[in-house]
Amino acid sequence: MTNRLENIGLNIKKYRKQMKLSQVDLAIEIGIDRSYLSEIENGRVNPTINVLYAIADSLKISIVKLFE
Repeated sequence: MTNRLENIGLNIKKYRKQMKLSQVDLAIEIGIDRSYLSEIENGRVNPTINVLYAIADSLKISIVKLFE
């Protein structure tokens, strides 16, 4: 499972950087702590589906893109 979480985190980071958003900016926009977003991006935590939807919505991508 860790590999899957790492892939999701890498995808979040990739799309976040494409939108030129900092971790702080994205975290504030979706209402989570920046350190929690960092843990997600580094594959250390298993985020809820609601958090993943919020991230995808904020990044203006389909949630499916996070799992590719």
